[in-house]
Amino acid sequence: MKHTYFFKTLLIAQTLLVLIYTIFAFTNEGANLFAIFIANIKELNWNGQFNLDFASYLSLSGLWIMWRNNFSISAIILAILAAIVGIIVFAPYLLYLLIKVDGNIPKLLVGDR
Repeated sequence: MKHTYFFKTLLIAQTLLVLIYTIFAFTNEGANLFAIFIANIKELNWNGQFNLDFASYLSLSGLWIMWRNNFSISAIILAILAAIVGIIVFAPYLLYLLIKVDGNIPKLLVGDR
């Protein structure tokens, strides 16, 4: 169970770190995230490359959430939220699943399939 302890700790740390960072970014920059995000992609630079790569990860995580939960309405809503907000939603969801499946990683990944 040491691997699940590490995983739970990592998920909590990532959530808190990104949440705190997001609060500072929002305080300093405002809520203009999407305009900056898209502008960076349009510039065809490394910031844009990172944003495009990151958006790809977010879309895959959203698709996985939907697939794992058989494309239910609640799964689609959660997936959209996770794809927009990122690790602040995705990590707590994984932590919830990890606890729900009692550390069974294969069951965490595929659900009741």
